[in-house]
Amino acid sequence: MNIDRMDRLEEQIAHQSALLDELNNVVATQADRIDILQRRITLLMKRAAEQESDSISGATIQDQKPPHW
Repeated sequence: MNIDRMDRLEEQIAHQSALLDELNNVVATQADRIDILQRRITLLMKRAAEQESDSISGATIQDQKPPHW
């Protein structure tokens, strides 16, 4: 009986180790994707700021009326 219990515990540990490795890979992949998205957002924010400063009226996008007004 004690050997059966040890076998079950070893099997559970093996499954948990495999699951932990899988979850670690998921977290690492998500971290990489988050880094890429943050760089893209930064680039888009810079482009938007450049467009605001290059606008003909000199007013920021926030201060301009939408084209349908």
